[in-house]
Amino acid sequence: MKKRQLLQALVGLPLASLPLAPAWAQSTTLKISHQFPGGTISEGDFRDRLVRRFAAEVEKRSKGALKFDIYPGSSLMKTNSQFAAMRKGALDLALIPLSYAGGEIPEVNIGLMPGLVVSYEQASSWKTKPVGAELNRLLLDKGIVLISWIWQAGGVASRGKPVVEPEDARGMKIRGGSREMDMILKEAGAAVVTMPSNEIYAAMQTGAMDAAMTSSTSFISFRLEEVAKSLTTGRTGAYWFMFEPLMMSKAIFDKLPKEQQSTVMSVGAEMEKFALEAARKDDLDVAAIYQKAGAKVVDLSPATIKKWQAIARATAWKDYAARNEGSAKLLALAEQTL
Repeated sequence: MKKRQLLQALVGLPLASLPLAPAWAQSTTLKISHQFPGGTISEGDFRDRLVRRFAAEVEKRSKGALKFDIYPGSSLMKTNSQFAAMRKGALDLALIPLSYAGGEIPEVNIGLMPGLVVSYEQASSWKTKPVGAELNRLLLDKGIVLISWIWQAGGVASRGKPVVEPEDARGMKIRGGSREMDMILKEAGAAVVTMPSNEIYAAMQTGAMDAAMTSSTSFISFRLEEVAKSLTTGRTGAYWFMFEPLMMSKAIFDKLPKEQQSTVMSVGAEMEKFALEAARKDDLDVAAIYQKAGAKVVDLSPATIKKWQAIARATAWKDYAARNEGSAKLLALAEQTL
């Protein structure tokens, strides 16, 4: 009878007077978008695996207060719409090549500047060097929080002859991946093709494009060995290094409690070791995959990298620095890491 009387009494109370669930019992679900093939936490494209590892660890450490829905393969929104959506707070997180946002913010093209980064050691140093501090400040000002700093080496897959020396590009239709990469290809005599990496396969299959520059991981994940006859790898060094971070909308980040912000940033930093090891492994694996498929696999020598770097310094670097004061400052700081 006492239980029944208590229930009847509670039913008669106004909603505001009922006991509330404790704050720790409430949870927030955030969306993470990327353009790469989906897999599992242990299998598939390492960028998808990184996102899943990040999500699982943040959920664990926040005791379920933060949860995540992951949308691979541009299944949530178009590839090139992700960055702008994050800036507006319409998308929570995304792992995308930073240079894809170069149309909105010219300075971010430094994330795929030919010949400016030539090793993983140099790339990793950016985070703690003045260039990293300035890039971080710029993105925060534009509404973006850098969560994980991820760099990838890349090369060139071709439907015909390998593209190694600058003269090899003459007369070919090639996808570079950024405005500045396209500039050195034009200087070498190539016609440039612009598209996200997840559209390369179809373009090469139909002959709309002769060759494409992208990361080792994308060469594997998008199965380009099925349409390529040759591959120039980045396993011995490269002039194509791409900054492809996990990023978060500052508008969304700022709404999180300080403890959750700290958890997100801590886990994001921890993911960088996994990314570095996975990227290096893919540089090796891609060569084996293409050789098995019958493609001719070649590497770059230090002398050849310097040739491309010289072209970049006279064209892409010069053009980038002239675009605005912010670009000039970032380039000068980045050159200090060479």
